[in-house]
Amino acid sequence: MSLRSLLRGRGVSIQLATKRRVTQPPLTRYLVVFGLFILSLITYIDRVCISSAKGPIAADLVLSDQAMGLAFSAFALGYALAQVPSGWLADRYGPRLALAGIVSAWSLLTAMTGAVRSLTQLLVVRFFFGMAEAGAFPGSARTFYNWLSAGERGRANGILFSGSRIGAALAFPLLAWMLERFEWRMSFAWLGALGLAWAAAWVLFFRDYPKGVEPRIARDREKSELHAPSIAKRDVMLAMGQYFASNFTFFICLSWMLPFLQEHYRLSPSSAASYAMIPLLGGACALWVAGFSIDFLFKTRLRGWSRRLPAITGFALAAAGMGAIRFAESPAEAVACFAIATFGADLSLSPSWVFCLDIGGRKAGAVSGSMNMAGNIGSFVSANAFPWLYGLTGSANTYFGVAGLLNLAAVACWVGMPLRAPRTNTD
Repeated sequence: MSLRSLLRGRGVSIQLATKRRVTQPPLTRYLVVFGLFILSLITYIDRVCISSAKGPIAADLVLSDQAMGLAFSAFALGYALAQVPSGWLADRYGPRLALAGIVSAWSLLTAMTGAVRSLTQLLVVRFFFGMAEAGAFPGSARTFYNWLSAGERGRANGILFSGSRIGAALAFPLLAWMLERFEWRMSFAWLGALGLAWAAAWVLFFRDYPKGVEPRIARDREKSELHAPSIAKRDVMLAMGQYFASNFTFFICLSWMLPFLQEHYRLSPSSAASYAMIPLLGGACALWVAGFSIDFLFKTRLRGWSRRLPAITGFALAAAGMGAIRFAESPAEAVACFAIATFGADLSLSPSWVFCLDIGGRKAGAVSGSMNMAGNIGSFVSANAFPWLYGLTGSANTYFGVAGLLNLAAVACWVGMPLRAPRTNTD
């Protein structure tokens, strides 16, 4: 009997033994996840700051709500269009150079936002800012694929995306504080400097693969994961459809929730900012819950449901929250409904991105980029639908009803998505 047969007979995998020899210590992997958590934090601070600064920007440039809606959606359009190319960039050149380059680009564009003098300039800068930010999460997905096993990716994605919600929540009081001390133009310059500091640290200290794992070994590991030999277009389309609904729902928190609370309930800017933090912090909690739930279920007999169950639960909650906002009679009740909807929508994020890693394999950047493209088309539609529907009907309830129906459609998407989850050589 050969040595290989003998080892197989005892349940030992030669690939597993090789993998164990090159696996980095947990501390190193945690540092990579922490670095991307900080990236996610910065990403959303830079993204949301324009909502917090809506008042002074509109007053300075003499812009209507519809014009500001175009500014919000210009970002979403650029972000959506650049998702697939930026995912390919991370797959082709590695997340080290890709992320350092795109973070530097969007940080410069954040600073340039403070230099605009007209609506046209604002739209151009925000569009290219969106294109630059597009690579953040596809690049992070490729990093997780290079560094983490399938059983670790759920909580890693939960931690990553919780940074985005915490960053968005911090952006409201941070910008309120900055706007009291600086004009809005200088505030954007300071935010740009923060991203440049992260990019410098990333390119200096991060490497595309763990120490001892060369690209050839990484390719061998990719072949050992039991995903489909080719990526099913149907699976990608369903992932894109449900992510459209998720972003349509969540983007209200980044664009019109703060102005809606402030104007509908006649709140001061500081009170509205305090209320607006709550759904975003709830979303951060949801991302941790979803991430750890995925990895827990992955180790049980419900392995195949480890992606589907948290996502379906989340979209059901999001539909309920969006539907209930129309009945809110106070800002506290409205924020509670927003929080339920955001918590639910964010329960679906980690399952969505882990699903893309499952079916994408070595093309994880491009597949996740495709899904995120559809999601940010949802953001683009959401940013314009809210003021348009409000102007058409005189009420925000129509928007909330549409969002609720989209979340129910997302449940149907997850019912149709395959239960398959990969078994890896680290199981």
